[in-house]
Amino acid sequence: MDKGLHFTFHVITTMLLLRGSSQAGEKNDPKMWAASKSGFGMDSRGPGEGLPTLTVTTILEDPYVMVRSAELEGYCIDLLKALAAMLHFSYKVKVVGDGQYGAVSSTGNWTGMIGEILRQEADIAVAPLTVTSAREEVVSFTTPFLQTGIGILLRKDTVAQEMSFFHFLAPFSKETWTGLLFAYVLTCFCLFLVARLSPCEWNEPKNEENHFTFLNSLWFGAGALALQGVTPRPKALSVRVIAAVWWLFTIALLAAYIANFTALLSSGSEQLPIQTFEDLVKQRKLEFGTLDGSSTFYYFKNSKNPIHQMIYEYMDKRRDHVLVKTYQEAVQRVLESNYAFIGESISQDLAAARHCDLIRAPEVIGARGFGIATTQASLWTKKLSVAVLKLRESGDLDYLRNKWWETSCLHKSRERWSPLQPQALGGLFLTLAIGLALGVIAAVVELSNKSRHAAGHVKKSCCSVFTEEMCTRLRIKENTRQSQETSGRANA
Repeated sequence: MDKGLHFTFHVITTMLLLRGSSQAGEKNDPKMWAASKSGFGMDSRGPGEGLPTLTVTTILEDPYVMVRSAELEGYCIDLLKALAAMLHFSYKVKVVGDGQYGAVSSTGNWTGMIGEILRQEADIAVAPLTVTSAREEVVSFTTPFLQTGIGILLRKDTVAQEMSFFHFLAPFSKETWTGLLFAYVLTCFCLFLVARLSPCEWNEPKNEENHFTFLNSLWFGAGALALQGVTPRPKALSVRVIAAVWWLFTIALLAAYIANFTALLSSGSEQLPIQTFEDLVKQRKLEFGTLDGSSTFYYFKNSKNPIHQMIYEYMDKRRDHVLVKTYQEAVQRVLESNYAFIGESISQDLAAARHCDLIRAPEVIGARGFGIATTQASLWTKKLSVAVLKLRESGDLDYLRNKWWETSCLHKSRERWSPLQPQALGGLFLTLAIGLALGVIAAVVELSNKSRHAAGHVKKSCCSVFTEEMCTRLRIKENTRQSQETSGRANA
């Protein structure tokens, strides 16, 4: 019994000594101390003990990774939490030492997050890291979790188009103004014609003067466009039909003009002089550049497009002046100077949402995606790709996108404005055409009725009387002038 107790005591003592030495070794291990370290540049999270731990390298960029109260947060941090919960791993987050994304240096070594993965200082990189062929040759990428492209970030007041001298014509397109002029002339001509044909505008064409001359008809139509009452006032039903339809046309047209002109003046998205990268190259007012060593810079370097080559040559010759080190520096430079930043369109959308004085040009080139970088032949590449696809299918990626790209400029946003095209006023022009046709038909009917009654008194055919009446009314000025000349000669 004593021997058994003595043996048990030795076993317990040995186990306690081994456990103590193990704990002491853990405390003295600098790697384990770094894993538990918290604060700026390092974050350690894990759903539980006994799980594989991954060292994650990232870069500080709003809104992907940011420091808030000595803690890291942002889109990539939320994405990392979701992936860890789905794949059951713990992780340590560290900010990349040189502040670079990853490019080949002059010595042939990779910098940034790509370099840390190659040197096995990190297992994966979760950041706005663009998938490129050069990076894919040395590391592996997962399925992209965000899609983007290359755009141009500008300050609104540096690209605001000066108002032209005839800016008041901008609410309507050239086609609309042409159609309006044609409608005006046609309506005035129909007023002149119908007023002469209608017997209600005059009773004795040979003795009376018709007030609806062509010039008076033009003045009547112009008065209606200005919403002013002008003489002569129509008396015949046919003339009143045309006048009423023209009034309706002008009221609707003026309402459309005023509404579109108001939208033009208050619009925050007028046509920019810089719409494309070609426009950027042709102008001389703005300097432009991108992040030094970024995939955007090498995209222009390797592109065969002549415009892209011109952009690369410009940036390469002025490398020290136009290339920036960080995204924050680029946004600040756009805000404070005549500078256009070429970079990821999705990041530029965020800058335009956060800074209401900025705007992104419409053209986006070089469609690409942000992926998670891992070491080549890593077992985590496939797992992370599948997890990203599941997050996309469940809508979690869209939720994160909306969460971190929430804009503070909603109250200043404007619908994109464009000149009013004729198609938008097609029904209005059609109504005017129908009204003109009804007016002409009504004038012909009125003249026909009078001709029928006159034919019964003079014992002539209705057609001959109708023809005589029409000729008399259309040539009344010549007859009046001839009668005046004849009377003048008689008096002489």
